[in-house]
Amino acid sequence: MSEQIIQETEWQPSKSPWLIILPVMLATFMYALDETVANVALPHIAGSYSVSNQESIWVLTSYLMASSIVIPMIDYFCKLLGRKNFFIIGVFIFTLASFLCGISNSIGMIVIARAMQGFGGGCLMPMAQSITMESFKGEARNKAMAVFGLVVVVAPILGPVMGGWITENWSWPYIFFINIPFGCFCIILAKKCLEDPPYARKQKNVHLNKWGFLWLCVWLIPLQIVFDKGNDADWFNATWICWLTAIALTGAILFFICQVKGKNPLIRLEVLKDTNFLFGTTMLILINAVLLASLAILPQMLQNMMGYDAFTSGLAIMPRGLGAFFALMIFGGLGGRLSYKTYGIIGLSCLGLGGWMLSELNLEISMLNIVLPNFVFGIGLVFSMMPITTLSCITLRNDQMTNASGFQNLLKTIGGAIGTSLVATMISRFSQVHQFGLVKNMHELNAAFADRLSSYAATFIHQAGDMINSTYMAGKMLYNQLIQQSTLCAYMTTFKVFAIACFLLVPFMFLLKGEKKAEN
Repeated sequence: MSEQIIQETEWQPSKSPWLIILPVMLATFMYALDETVANVALPHIAGSYSVSNQESIWVLTSYLMASSIVIPMIDYFCKLLGRKNFFIIGVFIFTLASFLCGISNSIGMIVIARAMQGFGGGCLMPMAQSITMESFKGEARNKAMAVFGLVVVVAPILGPVMGGWITENWSWPYIFFINIPFGCFCIILAKKCLEDPPYARKQKNVHLNKWGFLWLCVWLIPLQIVFDKGNDADWFNATWICWLTAIALTGAILFFICQVKGKNPLIRLEVLKDTNFLFGTTMLILINAVLLASLAILPQMLQNMMGYDAFTSGLAIMPRGLGAFFALMIFGGLGGRLSYKTYGIIGLSCLGLGGWMLSELNLEISMLNIVLPNFVFGIGLVFSMMPITTLSCITLRNDQMTNASGFQNLLKTIGGAIGTSLVATMISRFSQVHQFGLVKNMHELNAAFADRLSSYAATFIHQAGDMINSTYMAGKMLYNQLIQQSTLCAYMTTFKVFAIACFLLVPFMFLLKGEKKAEN
C-alpha cells in the first residue's frame, strides 16, 4: 500500500504538460460553449418544430440534467475503462450527439439528442480539471489553472454570440454541426497526448453503486422539472409541484445516505471534511448560478426591452470575454506577487460592481453602458473562479482529484441549472411588485399622470373620433408603458440581487487556506 502511495505521489507525465492539456482544454471549451450556444436560437428551434417557447426550453435543461447525472459516475467509469479511454468515449458521444441534434426532425428527437450530448460532455470538464491539476506543479500549475479558468469563463460567454451569428447567417442546426470537426480533432489529440496515472488506470472488480445511481436520477430529474415548470404552475399552489418536490427531496436524502453507507459510492463524501473544498465549492455554486442566470436574462432584456436582434444581444455580452482575457493578462504579469485570496477578493468585488452597474441601466442607454459593466464582470469571473477553483482542491491528494472534481462540477451544474430556472421567477415576481408600486400613481389626482393622459388623448383624437375612445387609447398606452417600466425595474432588481450575493461572498475568502498547504 505504501509503495502505491509513493508511486502515485512521484508519478509524472512523460510528455510536456502543456501538450497534455491541449485536448482537455478543447473538450472543456466545447462542453462549456454548448451550455449557452442554443439560448438565442430557442425561438427558431420552437418555430421549426411548431412548439411553444416553454417546450423548447427542454433543449437547454435536458443537456444540464444529463450532465448532472453522469458527473458522479466519472470515478466509476475511469476505474472501469481507464481515464484516457473514458475521456475519448465522452468526446465521441458528445460529437455524435451534436450531429444528431443538427439532423433532428422533432422536438422529442432533439431533446433526447441534447440529453445524450450532456451525458457525453458532462464528464469532460471534471476530468479536464483533475488532469490539469495533476500534470503541473508549483507556479506552472497556477498558470495552467488560469488558462483552464479562462476557458470555463469565456466559452459560455461566447455561446450566445456564436449562436446568434450562426442562427441568423446560416441556420440553427449549424450551432451543433460546428462541434463535429473539433470533436474529431480532440479525439486524435487525446489518443496521442493523454496518459493515465496509476490511480486513474483501468482496474479489475469495479462495481457500480446501482442504488446510488437510481436515487441520483430520482433526485435530479424531478428537481429540474420543478424549477423549469414551477413558475408557470404557480409553484406550490400546484399539487403536482408539491409531489415532485417531495420525490426530489426523498431522492436527495436517500442518495447521500447511500453514498455514506454504500461500499462503492459514486461520490466519496469525505472530501467535504476538507474545509477548503467545502467552502470553495459552496462559493463556486453561487458564482456559477449568477453567471448562467445573468447570461440567460441579459440577452432576453436586450431583445425584449431594447429591440436588439439575437446576434447584437449576444455581441453586447462579448466584453465579458474581453474582460476575462484582460484579467488573465494581469494574472500572468503579476504571477505570484498576489495571493489567491487577494485575487478572489478582487474578483468577487468586480462581480458585485459589474452587477450593480447593470442594475443602474435604463431604456435610454448606449451600447457603451452595457459594454463597461460586462467588461468589469468578465474581470471578476476570472479573478474569482480561477483562484477559488484552485484553492478548493489544493489541499486534496492527487488520488482524490477526479472524485472531488466530479462532485464539485455536479454541484456547480445543479447551481447553474437552479439559477437559470429561478431567474425567470425573480423577473416575474419583481415585475409584479414594481407594477403594484407604480400603478398607485396612475390616477387623475396625480397632475403628472393627468397631463400625460391628456397629451396622449389629444394625439389619438383624430384616429379615435371622439374624446372617450381617445382617452381609452391613451390609458391603454400608459398602461403598456407601466408594464414596460415594471419589467425593466424587475431586471434591474435582479441584477442588484446578483451584486449583493457576490459582495456577501467576499468574507468567505478568509475561510480558505492559502497555497502553502499544498506544498507540504
